[in-house]
Amino acid sequence: MSAKFDVIVIGSGPGGYVAAIRASQLGLKTAVVEKAELGGICLNWGCIPTKALLKSAQVFEYIRHAQDYGVTVGDANVNFEAMVQRSRGVANGMSKGIEFLLKKNKIEKLLGFGRLTSDKKVEVEAADGTKTVYEADNIILATGGRSKELPHIPIDNEKVIGYRKAMTMEKQPKKMVVMGSGAIGVEFAYFYNSIGTEVTIVEYLPRIVPVEDADISKELAKSFKKQGIKVMTDAAVTNVDTSGEGCVVTVKSNKKGEETTIECDVVLSAVGVATNIEGIGLEEAGVAHDAGKILVDDFYKTNIPNVYAIGDIVHGPALAHVASHEGIICVEKIAGLNPEPMDYKNIPGCTYCAPEIASVGYTEEQAKEAGYEIKVGKFPFSASGKASAAGHKEGFVKVIFDAKYGEWLGCHMIGANVTEMVAEAVAARKLEATGHEIITAVHPHPTLSEAVMEAVAEAYGECIHL
Repeated sequence: MSAKFDVIVIGSGPGGYVAAIRASQLGLKTAVVEKAELGGICLNWGCIPTKALLKSAQVFEYIRHAQDYGVTVGDANVNFEAMVQRSRGVANGMSKGIEFLLKKNKIEKLLGFGRLTSDKKVEVEAADGTKTVYEADNIILATGGRSKELPHIPIDNEKVIGYRKAMTMEKQPKKMVVMGSGAIGVEFAYFYNSIGTEVTIVEYLPRIVPVEDADISKELAKSFKKQGIKVMTDAAVTNVDTSGEGCVVTVKSNKKGEETTIECDVVLSAVGVATNIEGIGLEEAGVAHDAGKILVDDFYKTNIPNVYAIGDIVHGPALAHVASHEGIICVEKIAGLNPEPMDYKNIPGCTYCAPEIASVGYTEEQAKEAGYEIKVGKFPFSASGKASAAGHKEGFVKVIFDAKYGEWLGCHMIGANVTEMVAEAVAARKLEATGHEIITAVHPHPTLSEAVMEAVAEAYGECIHL
């Protein structure tokens, strides 16, 4: 038996490492188990490196359209390998940053695959097969997720790839089919299309980015069409023939049943996230789980005393910022504090294609279904001075209020840099601000954020610039 800890966290993603640091801050002797790179998928293979790739695409787009800004430049060419190398460099730097934070907070790093044992201890299996058992008063499972696979279209990481391979390909494909139009799907569709790959998105549901407000979906579809991205909705990929040099993708219409074939170099499977709960000792320890999710209470306690779970493996959206906040709540409860449970109705979602998407709260359809009488306001960036000056006039801000009490039910944005703006709506909703308070809070001019105030004013018939 090795050293005993107050807390052992299995997994060092944005849920795990944040939980570990908060535990250490609260005086708990803490260790983190990690089988791969510190920072998990988010820092190494998700949020951070994809944003680096998207920045490269944005720079290329600026150069291509430099003349629109009165700047003359020579021919611009994509160095795909260099884009990938930059992305990996950014990810590696962030991972080293997590290592620094763990050392600074005196958190022990246990390298290997962690699993619960039948007597509620943690066994860590190193790469060489050596197994060490550690004891802790509290164990937090934060093992995250991975690319979901369709049973009839397995990922081989050569012709059918997941997001991880999509950001480390050896060469740029000429043609790509993207299965799924959630955040991962549309971000990669935008990136590859912007650097010259011919991209087709196939979405099973009637509209792309289907979790977003219908107006947002419609605007993104319009923008993608303008960019040259082909979008097929209400359709399913029924077969991918990889026997030839490339892929032959069979797409079937959900409504008409008609089949179409598309030839491409590679198929990106972006149909969702699967949880990493296999082989981590749930059955041995008796931890209850259902449909791929570990069952927890409001403070992430499982049915087994002193065993907790956070992040993608529990209920709620599979988002980095959600996992981090869950980790803090969980650890503060363990430490005897009185944290406030997470409000899952006030979680912002961001999608980093161009135009960007950011949203929080009810969509218009959800608000109506919930029985609210609503006021809706929309302000287009075409009426924004800052957007015009920046050369990014597409998109809008849409707000939804309860007509009776003035509660801010939802906020939905599409346009340049809107992911940097949505926190205003999150904070305002948390503080239960009314529409009147947003209208009378002075917003700086000229900024894109003025569009939030203008949209709220429009909902109440007070908009000046429309």
